[in-house]
Amino acid sequence: SSDTATIALPEYAIQPHYRYSATGDDLAQHGAGPDRGKLIRIAKEWGVETEGKDIYDLAHEMAEIGLLEYGKPFGVQRFLKRAPEHTQKLWHEAGIEPRAIDREVSTALHMTHMGCSSLPEALIRQALRAGLSDGWGGSMMGTEFSDVMFGTPKPIDTTANIGVMEKDNVNIVVHGHDPSLSEMVVYYANDPEMIAYAKSVGAKGITISGVCCTSNEVTMRHGIPMAGNFLNQENVVLTGACEAIVVDVQCIFPALGPLSKCFHTKFITTSPIARMPDSEFIQFHAETAGENAKAMVNIPSMKQNARVGYSVEAIKKVLDGVANSQVDEFGTTKPLIECVHSGVLRGAVAMVGCNNPKVRPDTAHIELMKKLLKNDIIVIVSGCSAQAAAKAGLMDLDAAEYCGEGLKRVCKLVGIPPILHMGSCVDISRMMILASDLAKDWGINISQIPLCGCAPEWMSEKAVSIGNYVVATGIDTYLGVDPYSKGSSEITELLQGETRGCKEWVEAHFVVDTNIESLGDKMMITIVRADVNLGKIDFEVAPAAKN
Repeated sequence: SSDTATIALPEYAIQPHYRYSATGDDLAQHGAGPDRGKLIRIAKEWGVETEGKDIYDLAHEMAEIGLLEYGKPFGVQRFLKRAPEHTQKLWHEAGIEPRAIDREVSTALHMTHMGCSSLPEALIRQALRAGLSDGWGGSMMGTEFSDVMFGTPKPIDTTANIGVMEKDNVNIVVHGHDPSLSEMVVYYANDPEMIAYAKSVGAKGITISGVCCTSNEVTMRHGIPMAGNFLNQENVVLTGACEAIVVDVQCIFPALGPLSKCFHTKFITTSPIARMPDSEFIQFHAETAGENAKAMVNIPSMKQNARVGYSVEAIKKVLDGVANSQVDEFGTTKPLIECVHSGVLRGAVAMVGCNNPKVRPDTAHIELMKKLLKNDIIVIVSGCSAQAAAKAGLMDLDAAEYCGEGLKRVCKLVGIPPILHMGSCVDISRMMILASDLAKDWGINISQIPLCGCAPEWMSEKAVSIGNYVVATGIDTYLGVDPYSKGSSEITELLQGETRGCKEWVEAHFVVDTNIESLGDKMMITIVRADVNLGKIDFEVAPAAKN
């Protein structure tokens, strides 16, 4: 517009399509530090020869192999071998090993067509199979290849909440779930030509902030501020400080279009998958991303500090800092296991998921987190749950004050916040890798780890997929909003029963309780039960644990 500088950038598939289209220049120029080492490690994991190959030729070869995981006619997903052998055996015996990703999706659609499957057990098995094709297939590839392209996240400090926007700057908000789009926005917002243009129209500079999982991606790699999560997206426009909100796919309110027209904000859509009224649609292509990228107030004083960027690699790195170099092996989860085994920590909860308009936003996330921290249970988070924690100040190092004495001691010693930010919704696959590594390093099954999954305000369809693959991985998963399955007692029993269905097939199940206080109690009971089974707690010695 005449008085502001705006930037609109391209959209690429979260799947490996962009990785296949990208040139060597794209990798070198636009990345925040491409992780070539991870590319080589994955290639070796998949049995691809790396010796003597140009790194960009190898990248294209790996991207093509990744794309074939969506439609290959034979075999199962390649990343399944990352799971402990016991978990792989459970999947095989239950008949839920995911084959080609698109095959599992189309099979699920066909099974639910009129006149096809009506046997509850068959439907639940296919739901788990489709979920695993996401968590151990598409999402895992999306996370790993994003790390290859843009760098594997490391701990970095940032700020959160709606006050991160700056009234004297051009404020551009990225929103959605595609890291490729947000990476381009960040790159060109730092372009001297763009900054000079902003200054030429009276601004002091350009501020990029984010909403939802696109925000999680760029905050992990660049420390870009997090303006908010799902139910905050209209608020960033209502401040009157937002020059442009640039979106890609998923979790985008259609109301952003007409709302933006009430202000000076440009609402820019970039994906043919997510077209919306009252938006300016600018579609870009990988081949011309760099050229096309340049084409395109009342701020509340709420802002919190946060430390983000805890990939599996980063977690192991910080654990190395407290390992005994004389006797301990580096690059493992064993120091964390020792903290749990010795009773300093009780266990862990992986809290994920959405905001839900049917409940008060963020309340369940924050209240559960505080309850768990007080009881020496460390929490790993992603998606909107991560942004809820950041806005509440629970990702700051000073948040150790909310912890019990054991967890507080661990946070001070290791130099971590009590809530560890692991990324976006797609990055929940990182949590599955972490759980697998813990089981292998501990010499136990995933279902035996004092660990729970939790989605207290879940809302979207992908949350159903995520819940399915977390349970199928062997992790009991706790929901604070009723699933749409209560109409069938048979389905409910297969999903939530203690002896049938999911619990029998994969050693884990769903637990539903809309009372957040008792939901937290149930998670702690599950964690204490795991501690008892591992011999950590003797009820005769510690009767309080039984209570």
